[in-house]
Amino acid sequence: MMMSRYGAKVMVTAGPRLFSSSAMSPNHLLNSRVPAREFSKMTFEKKKTEDNQSEKGSSGGKGDQGNKGEQLVVSYWGVKPMKITKDDGTEWKWSCFRPWETYKADLTIDLKKHHVPSTLPDKLAYWTVKSLRWPTDLFFQRRYGCRAMMLETVAAVPGMVGGMLVHCKSLRRFEQSGGWIKALLEEAENERMHLMTFMEVAKPNWYERALVIAVQGVFFNAYFLGYIISPKFAHRMVGYLEEEAIHSYTEFLKELDNGNIENVPAPAIAIDYWRLPADATLRDVVMVVRADEAHHRDVNHYASDIHYQGRELKEAPAPIGYH
Repeated sequence: MMMSRYGAKVMVTAGPRLFSSSAMSPNHLLNSRVPAREFSKMTFEKKKTEDNQSEKGSSGGKGDQGNKGEQLVVSYWGVKPMKITKDDGTEWKWSCFRPWETYKADLTIDLKKHHVPSTLPDKLAYWTVKSLRWPTDLFFQRRYGCRAMMLETVAAVPGMVGGMLVHCKSLRRFEQSGGWIKALLEEAENERMHLMTFMEVAKPNWYERALVIAVQGVFFNAYFLGYIISPKFAHRMVGYLEEEAIHSYTEFLKELDNGNIENVPAPAIAIDYWRLPADATLRDVVMVVRADEAHHRDVNHYASDIHYQGRELKEAPAPIGYH
């Protein structure tokens, strides 16, 4: 009885203060327990459209108009967005790549180099690629813009798979990779940037999107198994795939030169990524993409040759930044 009366008296006097909304709020608890904690705020500013600006002007400047086009994200972890500018002082607008990742493509590379298949694995890789070209030509015909966009969804797979497997091997064996993890992932990222560029030129239909899901799923798993079984075969096959890509982009250029495909202005993302002139056209984009494919051809044939010589990739320095 003594305890119950004492408890009731405490609840009457302290209850309202203990269970009030301000006392139970998370901010109150945090401030009382961790007074020194500071929460940083990340502000991502979206560009305001002309409609929003006109609405602001017509409304006479209401108090809440200043928040339009601005999204606040409260971060406990203190991660803040970087504000990056170009050399000319203008704001860098791409979040998928940074200015230090851009480059000028080497257009002087030999486009006619070819690895003549001599061994059985080489011949198997060569004719596998040749057999894949027939249904591709049948489906896309001479729609090279759409063809480039669709094929880049597959071309970015081998570098990612190879880099992932070399990465896991490095972890298992407690050893360095010779830079090949980064080199292969660079290849995958470069191929993905090709896709981001051609998406601005050709828009996929619903059945083409469905085709990408099916083909990518099959190709990823097939290449994954092929790389585990024989890395030299996998790299050789990619080398031949890149040779076919060079041929496809050469035909693309012929169509542009003949006027069968409109030589539209280059997408803004391509101009910044390859450091093209402001008045660059689609033809300039195809030229630099073809040069990229030639470099990927060399890297993968080189990787296959390393394996054919009975060595591992880590024993030969990787061609990081080979563009």
